[in-house]
Amino acid sequence: GRALAHSGGADELVVLQSRRGEPPIVEVGHVSHRRLWTPPHHRWEQATLPLELLGAGLDLLHSPDFIPPFRARFPTVITVHDLGFRLYPEAVTADSRRYYGQIDRAVQHAAAIIAVSESTRRDLVDRANAPADRIRVIYEAADEAFRPLDRSAAVKGARTKLGVEGSFILFVGTVEPRKNLPTLLRALTAPEVSSVRLVVAGSRGWLSDEVFRLVEKLHLRGRVQFLGHTPPDDVVTLYNAADAVAYPSLYEGFGLPVVEAMACGTPVVCSNTSSLPEVAGDAALLVEPLDVAAWAKAVARVLEDRALRLELREKGLRRAAVLSWKRAARETLEVYREVAAG
Repeated sequence: GRALAHSGGADELVVLQSRRGEPPIVEVGHVSHRRLWTPPHHRWEQATLPLELLGAGLDLLHSPDFIPPFRARFPTVITVHDLGFRLYPEAVTADSRRYYGQIDRAVQHAAAIIAVSESTRRDLVDRANAPADRIRVIYEAADEAFRPLDRSAAVKGARTKLGVEGSFILFVGTVEPRKNLPTLLRALTAPEVSSVRLVVAGSRGWLSDEVFRLVEKLHLRGRVQFLGHTPPDDVVTLYNAADAVAYPSLYEGFGLPVVEAMACGTPVVCSNTSSLPEVAGDAALLVEPLDVAAWAKAVARVLEDRALRLELREKGLRRAAVLSWKRAARETLEVYREVAAG
């Protein structure tokens, strides 16, 4: 949103926002705000939102959570981040399944579809019958807050503020089956990584009890630290204090933690599935997501090989710089202009 606001030039951007009292998303001269009575995802959204937008004078509407108002009198653009709700339906509530279940209609209705990766583009065509000629891939990026910090200061901050002591590898994300933490936990029992500590920064999601039971079963309690929900500033500190980031996810539409880690100069080991290979490029070690032995070897390799860590750091910083929000904003505005021009 901020990047779009600063890239708009002569275009007038209108941010539609709930009346629930949140502060404005962005505050820039050529961005105005229109407060809505219709709450996002509400069951009456399709009926009331088009009425609220009558007379708004919009040339188009961008729905970043990809379900547009189908009765709107102007063209719509949608952004689809992933199809996890379809691949892992147990992970979402009944209300969310109902809401996101409108995707098949949404991709047919939208004048343009933004996918955050080629992997998501393929999923849209294969799993939602989306018209391929309307899809534009625009990569996401790390927030500018994710940057290299003085390592000694980061290590000290992790210790004093978060209680994270000593060397560790880091996982950032929700604790849920799709993130595949059990494979990483089993890998930590291998001899070559028998002293490695893991810090998990993320909230507990659905079916997370299995992960905590496995920690006990594998006798890893003293080597795995769960921080729960962690504010972004503290996540930046953790990335900079970690020896490496491990991201064994089974499926991602993009994989933002991988880019965040690279933007901080932290070596990354991640799965070679879905969007992760295209997002990471050659700036990470890629591993089969369910190959426990391969994960143990990859983690050991990145921790033991100083030259490799330095290589991954430099490649990661370059890769993260390519994936910028400024670039994404410019490409998004191009989509707007194409749609508005008809």
